[in-house]
Amino acid sequence: MTSARSALELDCSGWSDWLRARGESPAHAGALFARFQRGRPSTQPLPERVWAAASELREPALRVVDETPSAESSAQKFLLELGDGQSIETVLMEYPGRATVCVSTQAGCAMGCTFCATAQMGFARQLRVGEIVAQVAFVRDLVAARGERLRNLVTMGMGEPLANYEAVIGALDLLCDNRGLGLAPRHVTLNTVGVVPGIVRLADERRPYHLGVSLHGASDEARSRVVPVGKRWPLRELLDSCRYWSERTGRHVFFAWTLIEGVNDGAEDARALVELLRGVPAHVNLIRLNPTAGYDGREPSEHAARTFQETVRAAGLPCTIRRKKGVDVAAGCGQLRTTRLARRDRPARQPATPSERAAAGSSVAKTSAKST
Repeated sequence: MTSARSALELDCSGWSDWLRARGESPAHAGALFARFQRGRPSTQPLPERVWAAASELREPALRVVDETPSAESSAQKFLLELGDGQSIETVLMEYPGRATVCVSTQAGCAMGCTFCATAQMGFARQLRVGEIVAQVAFVRDLVAARGERLRNLVTMGMGEPLANYEAVIGALDLLCDNRGLGLAPRHVTLNTVGVVPGIVRLADERRPYHLGVSLHGASDEARSRVVPVGKRWPLRELLDSCRYWSERTGRHVFFAWTLIEGVNDGAEDARALVELLRGVPAHVNLIRLNPTAGYDGREPSEHAARTFQETVRAAGLPCTIRRKKGVDVAAGCGQLRTTRLARRDRPARQPATPSERAAAGSSVAKTSAKST
């Protein structure tokens, strides 16, 4: 990682090489790594000349283009502008005693999932390691201002993580290094729409992160109508790769199923899902559709969702209905960027200051706590 373009892309070994190239002692590598990854001064003093030179490698600050603190759930969504003008979405979700960041891994997405607002906007480019880490650093500082700590990370933002494998794994390895931010790998979930070669590679490399796989259909025909990538990697190949991953890691796979009224929310769909996952160590996460302007599907009723869940559970599979967070802030992948583009001709409001964001989030968290 010595050819990094920013300080957020360097691990301790990379900092050691950087220091040696400048005639400085590599003993300062740990302090530099900790300073940039943790976002606060290291207990180990640094020579001023070293810090001054290292500061030139800072990642360009992510500019807040828009943000939407939720009034009805403990979620805050941010539209962040990168150095080249591309924009991505990052979400902070807060639960009692824990804060979760949902990061983007690409600007746009090429997977084409019909109900996803990001897929509807197309693919722009891959994110670099530093741009992924920078999103976490942004949220890290936000929760730290409230006296809290960031604990969990999911890659359910814009883009397909396993289509940007090197950068995503590079970022996660940095973020989970105990000499830096020190996220626990068991609190990190890598999500994919079903990129089989990436799942196999994760298994072969025995990466310590959880795996989440989007299904949404229990037959190749049904799934491909919602997830076009299913035509490239049929369900048999996908499930074989999931079994292989589970055998290699000893873990179960989190399978996501977005419930769409009249499409895949019936009892027969639940039974088909059970048959599909027979013999696979699995946990099913049901997600009621978050409607988007580019897709005319509808969210199923609460009764339909509960019936689906009960059918899956009756077959012995763990199954939860994911609590919808931030529906009022367009927290679905790509929705805030789409909304922003739709109103681009209107005068832009000034983004809140960091202290105003922290205050808003604290108020949201208290509201959520009262509601539970």
